[in-house]
Order: sequence, then C-alpha cells, then structure tokens
Amino acid sequence: MLNLEAFNKEELRTQPYPYVVVKNFILPDALAGVLDDFPDIEHGGSIPLAEVQGGEKFTKLIEEIEGNAFRHAIAKKFNKELDEYPVMTTVRGQMRQKDGRIHTDSKTKVMTILVYFNDSWTQLGGRLRVLDNGDSLENYVEEIIPSAGTLVVFEVTDNCWHGHSPCTGVRKSIQTNYVTSEAAKGKHKVLHRLSAKLKKVASKIGI
Repeated sequence: MLNLEAFNKEELRTQPYPYVVVKNFILPDALAGVLDDFPDIEHGGSIPLAEVQGGEKFTKLIEEIEGNAFRHAIAKKFNKELDEYPVMTTVRGQMRQKDGRIHTDSKTKVMTILVYFNDSWTQLGGRLRVLDNGDSLENYVEEIIPSAGTLVVFEVTDNCWHGHSPCTGVRKSIQTNYVTSEAAKGKHKVLHRLSAKLKKVASKIGI
C-alpha cells in the first residue's frame, strides 16, 4: 500500500531540521479503499487507535506504516538506528480553531510520521508549516497541503518547530511516532485517551 520507492527517491531536507515530504505516498489502488475505511471521528484531538473503529483497509495501512519495511526505509533516509524504539499511532478527524499552534514534539518522541487523508483541501488554514523558529507561523521554509496520501516525516529535535494557521471542521490524518521507551508509549496513550474523552465531552456541550 505504501510507495516506498517514492520515499526512497525523495530528497532529505536538512534545514531547519531533518524532514521528508512525499506526495502520493499511498499507492493509488489502495488509497480509495483507505479513505472509505477511515474511522468516523466527530470531535477534536489525537485519538489512540484503540479508541476508533476503522475498516479492513485502514487497519492494513496502519500495519504497513508501523511495519519493519517502512521503519528500515526511514532509518536509512535519516541515517538513524530505529530498531529499539516502540511505535505508537494516533488518529485525527476534526480540527478546532485553537489547534495547530506552534510547537515542537515531546522529547520522548524520536521520529514523527504524518499521513493525510483529505480528498481536497481549499482552506488557507490547516496547511502544515515547517518553521524556522518558534516565534511566528510566517517564518516557514515549506508549507504542506494536507491532501490525501501526502506523507511528512521529521526527526524530533530541539528546533523541530511546526504548526498551521487555524482551520475548523474535517481534517483527517494519522500520526505515528517512534518513542524512547514502552513507558513513554504508555504515558502518551493514557494522556491521549484522557484528552480525547475530555474533547468528546466538550464537543457535545459546545465548548
């Protein structure tokens, strides 16, 4: 389901931090089925896989993204040993006005993998920006439209600033991380699960 050949051929950007962008990373014959099988998500936040119900093709895609073939391709591209790190995946389906603020990923994350699943994207907001610093969304080196099948992988560093301008409504993505330990993975799962439940309640009462 993954276009590893395109990933292997894509240039590794090194400024302001190591990252790769690949359009059409999901093979065309697989993408339509994954879009049909993507979980229905009605509230904001990053949701652990155990909290959603996707179809067979969505589940198969997650297996390939978390699998060894892609892990080894990432390790080679970034010249980084990844075999020892556990993997964790969360899903997003809805964005709120306050989402997308500038941030770097947690130090317990080693690599971040983002894949988008939006048939089309016309909003000016919601476009991921790779930032030069943490001061402004306008200081970006690349802006990535979250269209279906687009992949972004970046190494988690002290300066891996990223974010997007505000948008609301449906914005489908998965995020997979290699994390430093099973303990870190467990902590992230608990926090995401609690956050998802709180956001679900907030969405029901209009907060």
